[in-house]
Amino acid sequence: MMNRTVERYQQYVCTSFVASLEPVVVERAQGATIYDADGKAYIDCFAGIAVTNAGHCHPKVAAAAKAQIDKLVHAGTYVYYVPPAAELAERLAHVTPGRLQKTFFANSGAEGIETALRMAKAYTGRSEFIALTHSFHGRTIGTLSVTGNMLRKKRGGPYLPGVAFAPAPYVYRNPFNTDDPDLVAERCAEMIEWAIKYQTSGNVAAFIAEPVLGEGGIIVPPARYFRLVKDVLDQYGILFIADEVQSGFGRTGKLFAIEHYGIEPDIMVMAKGIADGFPLSACIARAEIADAFQPGEHLSTFGGNPVSCAAALANLEVMLEEDLPGQAGRKGEIVLAQLRELAAEHELIGDVRGLGLMIGVELVTDRGTKTPAAKQATAIRAYCREHGVLIGVGGQEGNVLRLQPPLVINEAELERALAVLDEAFHTVQAQA
Repeated sequence: MMNRTVERYQQYVCTSFVASLEPVVVERAQGATIYDADGKAYIDCFAGIAVTNAGHCHPKVAAAAKAQIDKLVHAGTYVYYVPPAAELAERLAHVTPGRLQKTFFANSGAEGIETALRMAKAYTGRSEFIALTHSFHGRTIGTLSVTGNMLRKKRGGPYLPGVAFAPAPYVYRNPFNTDDPDLVAERCAEMIEWAIKYQTSGNVAAFIAEPVLGEGGIIVPPARYFRLVKDVLDQYGILFIADEVQSGFGRTGKLFAIEHYGIEPDIMVMAKGIADGFPLSACIARAEIADAFQPGEHLSTFGGNPVSCAAALANLEVMLEEDLPGQAGRKGEIVLAQLRELAAEHELIGDVRGLGLMIGVELVTDRGTKTPAAKQATAIRAYCREHGVLIGVGGQEGNVLRLQPPLVINEAELERALAVLDEAFHTVQAQA
């Protein structure tokens, strides 16, 4: 089966947009374990790009989806009243921060972000946006227009006008020549106002940011950053769009990462972990913002699919019943502490950062110059895979190891994964 699946991919599946696929043919998965077509087990520390937060094939989520399939698969959530969509929207209004109340459902994070951008324009009557360098918000023209990552944007332009960029609050690499988190927060917040004044026409609808920047390299903003930014936004009457596509649903130790910062967004977008693997996204906003759309201005054929909504409802129950955010927070602290011990031993590690089980390990060939070690990151990922552990690689320079396992991963699995990672560092550094 393995060779035949690979052959079919090569002949019939478009994959030219990735350098290479991981040579693993996934046959099945359970919890934090993936099994390939030959029966080999892998500890999954990437969770389908931070999607299966409640674990692969969680029994409660799977049962809810199966039960819904027997009742209704599709009718059109924006044509008829569909109970699972209504129930999920109500639950999201109760668990999301502040006054967020009305939800638009779609299928992917990019669609959710597109909705947020259009919603902000409709409500404010303005047309411009402020975004961050190193950010990633999706792969449509609109979402790439507010993405600050060159590698994701090349050969796709020209992009939409009316987008200004400010420096990401990236403490390890920032343009202010400081490693003081408070100073980075202050300078980066000041640059939001600078962007408004000198890169826009004063017609800014919203500022969009990930509470933890995922594809940019698991960049965790300093504690004060979003509060300082919100003060600037309020001064100019600019909305705040929180992109929780990757950081939401327990990943960072809170149900939503923005809760770490004590800030209430005006619009928030969720996807990935929302339904534990079923395709769904949600853009939630204050009622008056959501109601700014007029008939005919927006729609999604499959948005709010009953099966995906049923899975999302069960997934949210699992999150709360099993305290998966709390589990992520506790496990993340242990992993971060052990990774920092590894950093003391391995010169290849330039920085260790993260919140909960959203963790990045930035690799450099020289700690003084911080030269990115992309080849070594690729080699370490390969070593880990060969020894039964799946991790991700990201960052602007492709030099950040990404550890984002299902939140149900147990301590023994984490210990094994870290042991393999340690072995990988020893092996790759010895080969340098």
